[in-house]
Amino acid sequence: MTLAAETAMAIPVQTRAAPPEKPAAGTPAFWRTARGMFVGGFGTFVMLYSLQPLMPQFSDAFGVSPAAASGVVSAATGCLALGLLPASVLADRFGRKPVMVIALAVAALLTVLSAFAGSFQQLLVLRGLVGLALAGLPATGMAYLSEEMERASLGRVMGLYVGGNALGGMSGRLITALLIDHFSWRVAVGVTGVLGLVAAVEFWRSLPASRHFKPASVKFADIWHDARTHFADGGLPLLFATSFVLMGCFVSLYNYLGYRLAAAPFNLTSSQLGMVFSLYIVGIWASAQAGRLADRMGRRNVLWLMLGVMLLGLALTLANRLAVVILGLTLCTVGFFGGHAVASSWVGMRAQRAKALASAIYLCSYYLGSSLLGSLSGLAWQSKGWLGVAGLLAVALILGMAGALKLRRLQPLPVQP
Repeated sequence: MTLAAETAMAIPVQTRAAPPEKPAAGTPAFWRTARGMFVGGFGTFVMLYSLQPLMPQFSDAFGVSPAAASGVVSAATGCLALGLLPASVLADRFGRKPVMVIALAVAALLTVLSAFAGSFQQLLVLRGLVGLALAGLPATGMAYLSEEMERASLGRVMGLYVGGNALGGMSGRLITALLIDHFSWRVAVGVTGVLGLVAAVEFWRSLPASRHFKPASVKFADIWHDARTHFADGGLPLLFATSFVLMGCFVSLYNYLGYRLAAAPFNLTSSQLGMVFSLYIVGIWASAQAGRLADRMGRRNVLWLMLGVMLLGLALTLANRLAVVILGLTLCTVGFFGGHAVASSWVGMRAQRAKALASAIYLCSYYLGSSLLGSLSGLAWQSKGWLGVAGLLAVALILGMAGALKLRRLQPLPVQP
């Protein structure tokens, strides 16, 4: 036997390593991921919507109208929508977790700075920067989960992520509403910034690093091609439109219902209005349950029902009895969080390539709905009061249901490996 042959026999045959197994529901890796994304969603929504209950205080402090005061929400969500595509490109190039951690940390620091704004214009600029920074997490989170989680468990973990959004939205609104009865709006905003910093640290500690991520080159031609592919798909554009309707209607509802409940015949105080936002806790339950239901029954059989629940709840908010209005708001909350959990996980499964870009387009539509429908609802409020707002949102929900029913008839794509 020659030396070359002996050497060849001594060298073990190199085989391609199998990709790491994706965690299934109930495993330690699943719960670490779920905890990290839950905290990330919590921090995002604390900072994004905690100023919503303070809109009447901004109207008084800066002498602006309710429609103008809604800019503290619309500026953040609008800039977040604009930042989603650049953030998704950065995430495709540099990795999911680093982009998300930096997004939370920078947004938290900017929220603390917002407490020191000297004018309403400065506050709006800082809120826009907060939204731009926050874009890194929602643009990346859905792609991270669709890459890292077992397919059969995706709906459940996405539901928990959306549940973190719900808890963050509720907690931020409730905390600022309670603080404003005893302190200035500056203290309330500063506290939410500190909460954001805590969430950023815990997110960094909890979330596992990506194991299935592969860096992609950043080329405009490829982005344009992938975007055209997504919009040529039979289902993704309908899911994008559904996200616009879901978020636009939900934010508009909470933006202006507070003004209605503060006036006759309800006359609720700031603290009492803050307790109304505790209905977000229902959203945590609804998002998790809708995710499980979608895994069992199929997303096409659940999404349109969630929009129908929102429409029914909206009709109940027209009543002049507080209990009926609260019931209507509860149904709207269930429908929104359930619908978002279903639609967002469907995007990750439907997109055959460039999943981060598909997620970014979905969320761009989602936050544009918040900004644009939120602003249009302000004009409807000034013109026709709550009846005008409800009428506008009812039209949007009916159109959203029509799209969801069309999705129900759509042929499913082959299961991806």
